[in-house]
Amino acid sequence: MTERENIRKAICFDHPDHIPMTFSINAACWKAYPQEALCELIERHPLLFPNFKRPELPFTPTYSLVARKDEPFTDDFGCVWKTTTDGITGTVVEHPLDDWDKFETYRAPDPEYCCGIGPVDWDAIQKGIRARQAAGQFVTGGLRHGHTFLQLCDIRGYENLLFDMEDEEPRLWKLIELVERFNAGIVQKYVDMDVDMVTYAEDLGMQVGPMLSPEQFKTYIQPSYRRLIRPAREKGKLIHMHSDGDIRLLADLIIDSGVDVLNLQDLVNGVDWIREHFRGKTCIELDIDRQSVTRFGTPQDVDTLIREEVEKLGDPAGGLMMIYGLYPGIPLENVSALMDAMERYQ
Repeated sequence: MTERENIRKAICFDHPDHIPMTFSINAACWKAYPQEALCELIERHPLLFPNFKRPELPFTPTYSLVARKDEPFTDDFGCVWKTTTDGITGTVVEHPLDDWDKFETYRAPDPEYCCGIGPVDWDAIQKGIRARQAAGQFVTGGLRHGHTFLQLCDIRGYENLLFDMEDEEPRLWKLIELVERFNAGIVQKYVDMDVDMVTYAEDLGMQVGPMLSPEQFKTYIQPSYRRLIRPAREKGKLIHMHSDGDIRLLADLIIDSGVDVLNLQDLVNGVDWIREHFRGKTCIELDIDRQSVTRFGTPQDVDTLIREEVEKLGDPAGGLMMIYGLYPGIPLENVSALMDAMERYQ
């Protein structure tokens, strides 16, 4: 069974060979950890990193436009980003529509030339997708992280946006339409490139509870989600949605928007709650804890966490994938234990 077939079977509850596991290393880690040690860990775990080629050391990664220290970046929507650490995505510090008086002259970017956070070369993207397809890989493509709700927050400011929703500000509908039209152009590009799965990632949760109420989500955000998902579903594409934070009050609404795979955080939402609501029904890509156990626990604690999650959420029929994002601050012995456990229990 190829990895592409295995992922499809996991998503579709068609008895995969193993649980798909993804280990993502943030670019900032190459400054935070000894690079030789990081390379050795990767090389010891070929199941997680089957195509790894050791770079020439010292290695300096390419940081995204919104993750460059001391280099404020103005994105395609006019939002100004700043970060304090190379490799860590910054935050928007200037909102182009902080005052509705500016809306009259506000214009949307063109998806033919940019992706929302910088220029895009669609020919190069298509070439890369065709190469991965020719190699038999499972290919994804989709909207930038923060495509709808967070984009509206970035344009208006979070508090302003929530007041707009509560005040039923009529211009908000026009702004949503502007953002959605741009996003629809991006979605159609990836649908036309025949990717396996279209991705719609943005954070809707806080440490406790969502960033907007279920009623606000149903009124202002979910209709846009459904329209953006429709072209992909009509072409038979799998639909993936990611959100950090506590999204328990929104999870059913997200699924009802047409989602096949929901990526959500484990301990913030609760493994038992996730099992009760989704096991055997909707494929979960479990986002493994970065806040407590892997940061402050022992290597044995890390192993116990992964085993417990596999035992509670795994099923021979499928429906479980797992992903971990490594950021600076996690002890290397815990990184090693985590990689070991992900390979051991997959």
